[in-house]
Amino acid sequence: MKSLKTAWAALVVLTLTAPAYAGHHGKKMDVVDTAAAAGTFETLIAAAKAAGLVDALKGDGPLTVFAPTDEAFGALPAGTIKTLLMPENKDQLAKVLKYHVVAGDLGSSALADGVRLGTLAGIDAVISETEAGFNIENARIVKTDIDVSNGVIHVIDRVILPPTQMSRANAADAIRVAIDRGVPMFNHGNAQGAVAVYTSVAERLMREGSLTAEERTRLEVGLMEAGNAHSASASAWKLRYALDDVSDSLHGNGQMQSSRQMSR
Repeated sequence: MKSLKTAWAALVVLTLTAPAYAGHHGKKMDVVDTAAAAGTFETLIAAAKAAGLVDALKGDGPLTVFAPTDEAFGALPAGTIKTLLMPENKDQLAKVLKYHVVAGDLGSSALADGVRLGTLAGIDAVISETEAGFNIENARIVKTDIDVSNGVIHVIDRVILPPTQMSRANAADAIRVAIDRGVPMFNHGNAQGAVAVYTSVAERLMREGSLTAEERTRLEVGLMEAGNAHSASASAWKLRYALDDVSDSLHGNGQMQSSRQMSR
């Protein structure tokens, strides 16, 4: 009897899940048609249509899509979906949806703690590992490796919203404020405090700043070197050099040079 119940349970699972992600006779469908067949991504499809992204999601790809369910969209604050679907918010909606899409076919084997994925929104989304599995930003990945004709779908339980991007002018201001705070700390013997201030602004710029690839790489190197430095003082210098270089670039000086002094 036990084996019969087990077999029946397995049959039920297959019956419920297989048709949702496969076309007729098992033929692969693209991202959009697969989501439509599943019946639990109606809001996502409506949003893709409103944002003018359906053709892109039906294209050759390959694409990796972190797809929020209808329930995930329903968990957004009241009125959010309605507002995003308004024609005047088309660009904003497109940016939100592109934040869920990565170029390339990335299966679950590519997911690892700390991995940064470059989304089509131009903003990185970070994978984190928890006891319950993997998250992408604030969303739990509840199903992986749904194979489609133009890539792969991973299902997530929340809509991930791209962080507000700082303008380059605001990024330059943020560095100036951090240095104005950090320099007195360093000069009064609190190198660790300066490290904390510089690390905070560097990480914020990595998340929110409208940086070039070179500027982003410079901050990454600075953070890495600071982490490997032999003392708090050395760490502060490494971070200060990186921030100075990026500040020069943000101000349009054409090149990044590590030449400023820590004290005034």
